[in-house]
Amino acid sequence: MQKKPYVLGLDMGGTNSVLGVVDARGHVLARTSIKTQAYPNINDYVNALYDEAIKIVDAVGGMDLIRGIGAGVPNGNYYTGMIEGAMNLPWQSVPFAQLMTDRFGVPCKITNDANAAAMGEMTYGAARGMKNFIMITLGTGVGSGIVVDGKVVYGHDGFAGELGHTCAVRGEAGRPCNCGKKGCLEAYASATGVARTAKEIIASTTKKTVLRNLDIDAITSKDVFDAAEQGDEVAKQIFDYTGTILGQQLADFIAFSAPEAIVMFGGLTKSGHWIKDPVEKAMNDNVLPLWRNKVQVLFSDLKEADAAVLGASALAWGD
Repeated sequence: MQKKPYVLGLDMGGTNSVLGVVDARGHVLARTSIKTQAYPNINDYVNALYDEAIKIVDAVGGMDLIRGIGAGVPNGNYYTGMIEGAMNLPWQSVPFAQLMTDRFGVPCKITNDANAAAMGEMTYGAARGMKNFIMITLGTGVGSGIVVDGKVVYGHDGFAGELGHTCAVRGEAGRPCNCGKKGCLEAYASATGVARTAKEIIASTTKKTVLRNLDIDAITSKDVFDAAEQGDEVAKQIFDYTGTILGQQLADFIAFSAPEAIVMFGGLTKSGHWIKDPVEKAMNDNVLPLWRNKVQVLFSDLKEADAAVLGASALAWGD
């Protein structure tokens, strides 16, 4: 009997939930979405998701061809199938995987978005064929997925791999992080971290920079990239500072799992060599000589529009 050829991938965000039909080669054949916040009741949310999903599923031949569902969700616990204490969702703690399985009639597995991204890279992307790598997502926050011997590391409670909340700057000098700690990597290498760095560096220098003409509280890594491309020395300094902190942390992460590669994904990676060069230099300057110049730093090669759905869908190909 032929295996069912498609899976569903769900990328649940705090604003939008995007669902796609995915084939084994990593092609998103069709997608749809609903507004996450429009459904304060979880059962209403699941029903709305099903009603939208069935439209794209019918377009590829119906639910009989769907093998399962993989979902990347905030605070998703792979072991229990629960969403636990997600602050940006209407529901704090719900048995999401079971609710989806009951409604759709196919198995559903969930994990958090960074682990889903790691699965996507291993199944379809830059880490295809690798069994040991670390995925770092550089977006609004800093997420991570650690893969050892071909398996995502979940830890005993399902929440391992919060590398964005390892301490990059210790003591009172560390920036406050949204998690309540100080000095987290996320406070430096995220989109908001880059904006904070820009604000601090611009305030501390008299150098001319086009970045002074922007709303400093709304500055993005794209703005800094554009300035760097124009030869702006302050923009280069922002990337050097950000990349050095990130590279130093990557050196510590390497000591944990001896990865073949670090794969970076997210808005900051669009800055190309401006961010990659200081990351690689700081990483190799600070890593144990045993691993110096041995660990690749790669950018994800998944399409940004498809990456989250693909990553989630990769969960569904398992038995």
